[in-house]
Amino acid sequence: MITSVPERASASAILTTVVGSYPLPEWLRAYPTRDHLRDATLVVVRAQELAGIDVVADGELSRFDVNHPETNGMIDYFTGQLDGVSARLTQADRAEFAGRTDMGYRVAPAGTVNGPIGPGTLDLAQPAALLRTLTTRRTKFTLTSPYMLSRVLLDRSYGDRQALAMAIGAVLRDQAALIDADIVQVDEASLTGHPEDGKWAAEAINQVLSGVRGQKAVHLCFGNYGGQTIQSGHYRKLIEFMNALDADHVVLECAHRDPQELEELRGLSSRLGVGLGVIDVKSLVIESADEVARRIERGAAIVGVERIRYVNPDCGLWMLPRSVADSKLRALVAGRDRFLGRA
Repeated sequence: MITSVPERASASAILTTVVGSYPLPEWLRAYPTRDHLRDATLVVVRAQELAGIDVVADGELSRFDVNHPETNGMIDYFTGQLDGVSARLTQADRAEFAGRTDMGYRVAPAGTVNGPIGPGTLDLAQPAALLRTLTTRRTKFTLTSPYMLSRVLLDRSYGDRQALAMAIGAVLRDQAALIDADIVQVDEASLTGHPEDGKWAAEAINQVLSGVRGQKAVHLCFGNYGGQTIQSGHYRKLIEFMNALDADHVVLECAHRDPQELEELRGLSSRLGVGLGVIDVKSLVIESADEVARRIERGAAIVGVERIRYVNPDCGLWMLPRSVADSKLRALVAGRDRFLGRA
């Protein structure tokens, strides 16, 4: 690598982490008991530790619902527990939602909003606490953006999507305040296709971040639905949105994107750190250490090596076979080490 020794020294704090999800162990799918959930979470955590990951997550296994496997619980785990939301959909509800032209990847709403949004049975502190008991490493805990959740609901109460997102954000802020994790990450995979909503989406997300006790992160990707990109967009239209976030760092999909798009990240505010996506989760090909190191080097040349706080996959690993996911995590660590001159 061509990175100089002083630059390597300034990059020594680059840590490896995951975005959140991990392939579901089959026995949990077949027999989802409380004990099996703990055992599966322990396996997921240990797989990350064995790969050398510095900041681990629980694979988002606590969200698993056999009735909603298609989004790994990213949507229904949250909307299904909130007060004011009903998952009982009428034919008219489905027809109305199907008439929307901006939700092509989803044919039915996650629910209808029929009254004031409240926390209901949502308890994010509990799975975060379980993760703490299963590892001595730093932890990351993820939750879905209020903007993204507002887009998949059929609103019959607030009459305004921004007001609905802010109501959801208030609930998630209170939940975030009780989460014991080194990093709390808000996941947003819908705004990337709707940058025109960036100003108020940032307000709703910032409301959630205001409750976070640890590091504040926001993950942006262009969708990972069935292993496919579902949002057409470009980072150049998202810079203003990202700069409005009250986050410590943004976690970005970069490996699957056009490398030239990285140039747009020069416009990021200097106060924002970066979690650089250097593993393509939409490909079964295992990256080499050299390939990962080159991706880190390209990112460092644009945003500055001192601002790359983490390197990570582009998105969650849940769509991949476990053997592929584990190999990609090992490649992530080996590539980071190669970049730093450790190997």
